[in-house]
Amino acid sequence: SWMLCRMNDTTPLITGVDFVCVPAQNFDAMTSFYGETLGLPFVKRYGSRPGAEYQAGNLTLAIMRTEDFGGTFSSNAMPIALQVADVAAVREQLEAKGVRFVSETFDSGVCWQAICLDPDGNPLSLHHRYAPSHDSAAAG
Repeated sequence: SWMLCRMNDTTPLITGVDFVCVPAQNFDAMTSFYGETLGLPFVKRYGSRPGAEYQAGNLTLAIMRTEDFGGTFSSNAMPIALQVADVAAVREQLEAKGVRFVSETFDSGVCWQAICLDPDGNPLSLHHRYAPSHDSAAAG
């Protein structure tokens, strides 16, 4: 009908992101890392299957043992940027807990970042934007 057509013209198809999947092999090590090492609040467990969600501020991370959800494990190629108040301070805390960093702490010109790996090799960027965001399409 005309009404349905009009609604579709103004309503976006995508209205948000409910969760981002993080591929896992060693589910216990991964849930310990996200829940205890990073201290993210636990959201829910996927029944008896090796899947669990943790809340990182505005983003839900779904830790899923890839093989149990029909996939072949491969770690993420690009980092998920986790917002922190002070990159250097958080890096120091995580290094003291044995977290491995694969980059220096660097200044992109608009933000500070440092990239570390979770137990299954997924890269995570500690990220702090210090410049005002003018171009929402630009990364960093």
